[in-house]
Amino acid sequence: MRLKSFYARTMTEAMQMIRDTLGEDAIIVATREEKGGKAVHVTAAIDPPSYGAPAFEIGKSSTPAEGDDWLQYDEEEEQSLIAEELTEVLLRHSVPEDVMDQILSCATVVGLEQPSIALIAAIEHLYNFQPLPQKAHKKPIMMVGPPGSGKTLAVAKAAARGVMGGLRVGVISADTVRAGGVEQLAAFTKLLRIDLKKAANAQELAEMLRGLQGYDQVFIDTPGVNPFDQNDVKNAARFIGAAEIDPYFVLPAGTDADESGEMARVFAAIGVHSLIATRVDIARRLGGILSAAHHGGMTFADASNTPKVADGLFGLDPRSLSALLMPGAYTQGKKEYKKAGSRQ
Repeated sequence: MRLKSFYARTMTEAMQMIRDTLGEDAIIVATREEKGGKAVHVTAAIDPPSYGAPAFEIGKSSTPAEGDDWLQYDEEEEQSLIAEELTEVLLRHSVPEDVMDQILSCATVVGLEQPSIALIAAIEHLYNFQPLPQKAHKKPIMMVGPPGSGKTLAVAKAAARGVMGGLRVGVISADTVRAGGVEQLAAFTKLLRIDLKKAANAQELAEMLRGLQGYDQVFIDTPGVNPFDQNDVKNAARFIGAAEIDPYFVLPAGTDADESGEMARVFAAIGVHSLIATRVDIARRLGGILSAAHHGGMTFADASNTPKVADGLFGLDPRSLSALLMPGAYTQGKKEYKKAGSRQ
């Protein structure tokens, strides 16, 4: 089977694209909303003969040669074993059933022999990845999320990486209500020799950002948001709307998967479409970050696996995320991984 991803504004448009590209025999493997429901991402599969190749060649029999019929059963058995192993992995991480079904469907149709490589291939098709910028970036980067999610530390790590990369970095704290919120970030910015700015509301934030024009990178820390409190969400939306800002949802790994999905939907509704996973070093169940990315239509950015600011963040990609879910993905070697990409 071959997989192909399609992006469209509506499911109707996506289905038409699939029919035009793959034909009527295409199988829908997975679907999910993106950009807060303003777009859809559909993964479809098709057998290679139907993907622009002839179903048979003249002069050659389409009947299987004698003794070849056992091959079909071997393939079915291999796919069953892959599905069983991946199911065990995903259950261990408390992945929600709807998310697990899509991962398993995608992983089993790619026709790969190694479960870990099949997982990489499935994740590559089902999720988007775009690490935090490490070079000059025009838009300020804002960290939003529930209280205690690690927003302040994420800002400090990103700012430290920028400074060590020789960039001119500005930092603003809008977390002026929480006791010690500004002081915690100030302790980091002082070491980095960054003049920490403070903004109590969206208007002050807009003024601060105008004063930081010309900086290579600007990072904004925000107060913790209760995504189920209407006033908190409205306040977060005001901060995001203060200027042309790239907001990132900071979510601790290990958070309940259903809760994570619900929170992601709320943040996506106010314009947050990227996800930073924190505390992946102390979490043993990562279903929450998969649920958040799926239900919020969010792109995976970076992750944090240490409280040390100097060690910073690392960018997520299909292989590193698969390795967090299934450490064996790191041991399969580069050849198998390249093979996974060549079959998609």
